[in-house]
Amino acid sequence: MARPKPSTFDKVKTVAENRRARFDYFIEDKFEAGIALSGTEVKSLRFGEGSIAESYAEVRGGEAFLVNANIPEFSHGNRYNHEPKRPRKLLLHQREIEKLVGAVERKGMTMVPLSIYFNSRGRAKVELALAKGKQNHDKRATIKDRDWQRDKARLMRERG
Repeated sequence: MARPKPSTFDKVKTVAENRRARFDYFIEDKFEAGIALSGTEVKSLRFGEGSIAESYAEVRGGEAFLVNANIPEFSHGNRYNHEPKRPRKLLLHQREIEKLVGAVERKGMTMVPLSIYFNSRGRAKVELALAKGKQNHDKRATIKDRDWQRDKARLMRERG
């Protein structure tokens, strides 16, 4: 029997975060996926470089890939450097991939990376979310709610 997964992921060092995704999408379900990287990509991530702002995940041929994630070339990489925006394979169980494909095809959801981080064992991981896109009126409601929470906190601080 498989060990149950923890409700929160073991994030030791967050390298890149997609903060815009939480504004643009309703997050339904989260997955932790390993990522297949070359040596210079790992070194570049350890220096804190990388961006997943416009990236997304897709399934091709039964395998999941992270597309359009930017991990810049390592400064001391010489001729062994990597291509910055190449598609990177995500390491997921087959059952998880089938669940992702089913949600994308049936429910019209999107696979969005939320963050890239290193766990306690030093492995690079991607927090992947199944998400549904927000309409403009949903985004306005989110902004309105955020402003109200900020004003409420300010009022509570002033009144003691």
